[in-house]
Amino acid sequence: MFTADLTRQEALPPAAIEAVNAVLQSGRLHRYEPLDNAEPETAALEREYANWQAAPYCLALASGGQALQIAMRAAGVKPGDPVLANAFTLAPVPGAIAAVGAEARLVEINEDLVIDLDDLAAKADQAKVLMLSHMRGHQCDMDALMEIANAAGLIVIEDCAHTMGATWRGVKSGNFGHAGCFSTQSYKHINSGEGGLLTSADPEFMARAIVLSGAYMLYERHGARPSLEVFDPIRLNTPNMSARMDNVRAAMLRPQLLELDENIRRWNKIHDRIVDGIDHLAKIRLPQRSSKKHYVGSSLQFIVKGLTPAQGEGLVADMAARGIALKWFGATEPKGYTSSFDSWEYLPEQSLPVTRAILDGLFDLRLPLTLDDDDCDLIAAHICEALEALAQAGGIK
Repeated sequence: MFTADLTRQEALPPAAIEAVNAVLQSGRLHRYEPLDNAEPETAALEREYANWQAAPYCLALASGGQALQIAMRAAGVKPGDPVLANAFTLAPVPGAIAAVGAEARLVEINEDLVIDLDDLAAKADQAKVLMLSHMRGHQCDMDALMEIANAAGLIVIEDCAHTMGATWRGVKSGNFGHAGCFSTQSYKHINSGEGGLLTSADPEFMARAIVLSGAYMLYERHGARPSLEVFDPIRLNTPNMSARMDNVRAAMLRPQLLELDENIRRWNKIHDRIVDGIDHLAKIRLPQRSSKKHYVGSSLQFIVKGLTPAQGEGLVADMAARGIALKWFGATEPKGYTSSFDSWEYLPEQSLPVTRAILDGLFDLRLPLTLDDDDCDLIAAHICEALEALAQAGGIK
């Protein structure tokens, strides 16, 4: 029986707790509170994250979903505009598109769980913006994608909620498109409960984003902003959306950022140990990753083809009986954080037969840093046993 808790995150580092306590004791929680001869925590986080990301500009926001919304608004998306997005993603992505009044037009994926570039090329003339979700840490060939986007005049906004610290050819995820959107929700790579970060190299785009986030006329207090004259034609015709991060969350994030590179190494060790225990199984398909990609293995996915709904539910139930909360994207009803494109009824109905077939067999496992080697080996053993039991029952071949 697996008895570890797959939902338990590591405790915040002592430095984060001390920093939060200092902010609470000061009473200056709002990011624009004046401080004598000191940089506010939120501005410091923006400066430090921009340096770590190797992006000129960074904006700290209330959530990853707000980062997506602010990015689209700053890129000029208007109500009624079509926005392309890959069909395998989580609900906050189509939700953000709906929140700005735009219409999501979904693009098929392939069995490596990344956007299908042929389908993207066929649909590239349908929109001016692509919201590219690096879902569960899987990045496509970013060189090929940007070639398609540039030829079609597509603005690419990268949803990097699952790829903070991942790279393609040594370039960090989020630095290929017009903007990168990151999440600091508890199950992401740095944890403030809720929070978001937006990066870009475009000064006018970032000036609009900063004013949209709710800067009032205090944009000079941002830690990684464009020069002040860039704001002059923007500041009075851009609405305030009140999407700011506060100093408490920024204070808890800054020490975690210092540990992130080491934590990425730890995540990949956990991920790879479980993969080593299951990749001999002929019954499953693991997504393939290019050698050009450096990933962050904070979750694990595998595909079991040819399952009926009852068999998929049975595998989830079997794993739950073993103590392992396996998620399945083929369920007829969305559960918890897991849903798929055909359960988002606020979107126009769309035919995505390839994606639907992939999701019907797709299973997902969160991998917290609290797992040790024995936990990883036990998880792998239970996956092997559960799949063997399913095969013996005639569920898979």
